Amino acid sequence: MAKTFLDNLKWRQATKKFDIRKDISEIDLNKILKAIRYTPSSYGLQSYHIYVIKDQELKKKLKEKSFGQEQIDSCAYLLIFCARTDRQDLEKRINDYAQLANQDPAALPEKVTSLKTMLKSFLDKKSDEEIINWATKQVYIALGFGLAACAEMQIDSCPMEGFAKEEIDKILQLPKGLKSTVYLAIGYREADLPRQKIRFASDDLFSFR
Repeated sequence: MAKTFLDNLKWRQATKKFDIRKDISEIDLNKILKAIRYTPSSYGLQSYHIYVIKDQELKKKLKEKSFGQEQIDSCAYLLIFCARTDRQDLEKRINDYAQLANQDPAALPEKVTSLKTMLKSFLDKKSDEEIINWATKQVYIALGFGLAACAEMQIDSCPMEGFAKEEIDKILQLPKGLKSTVYLAIGYREADLPRQKIRFASDDLFSFR
């Protein structure tokens, strides 16, 4: 019997060490990236950029600023999710989004213009700190879709926040306003060790009214 989505979520674990001999095919990698691309985001602006790291020398440099965590250089790919936090960059993104929206034959130009005005007003009303918080939240939605896509394909993964963000930004030479936020290491686990999935009970998490 084919495994269901829930079966695959139960199967996944936060992999601590990957089998460096096992690679992810380009086809499977692109499926994961497409799932991330189709992630819903606030106003559809997708206020993030993801670096897909394969180069082992670069991984070693990143590992030094990531508390020596083994996932960094044992994974097949390290995805680094970065939040877009620069106002000018986001304003340009709004303009680009409006252009894409106008390419839809069903789009009404006046509605697209109205949306563009509303989005710029939304941005103008936010402080720099609020923009960072907003963009960061969008990153984590995309991360969740990446994790789910990996589980569905039975590709191992591990989300990671333990790294010196400013140092990582320097290593990657990130442009102004782009801030590294979270890693997603992907590959295949080194050993299939049985581990019980510990989760709180449903009645602890959900309330019905």
